Amino acid sequence: MAQYVGITADERNMAALAHGLAIVFGFLGPLLIMLIKGEQSQFVKDQSKEALNFSITIAIAAFVSFLLCFVLIGFVLLPMVGIGAFVLHIVAAVAASRGEWYRYPLTLRL
Repeated sequence: MAQYVGITADERNMAALAHGLAIVFGFLGPLLIMLIKGEQSQFVKDQSKEALNFSITIAIAAFVSFLLCFVLIGFVLLPMVGIGAFVLHIVAAVAASRGEWYRYPLTLRL
């Protein structure tokens, strides 16, 4: 994870906010940040896109896990998806607040 000197505190805060809002609002939080601040900062645009893609990936994984509840394995997968998403959003928010260009693992690049 590279850290760049030219990233301002405001950019770091907005990028961290994009990751943090994804915990509560799903894909809508990062989308809102990307639309409002994405044109002003490449870092904010990249990190909000990253959070948006991960939120969409998590929504798909949660839906598949829900469907798998009918064969019982989904009852195990669904909490794992939720806990994993929560932890990775926190890790990403901390990385963004330090000015690091974070990439979520196992994310669809849309």
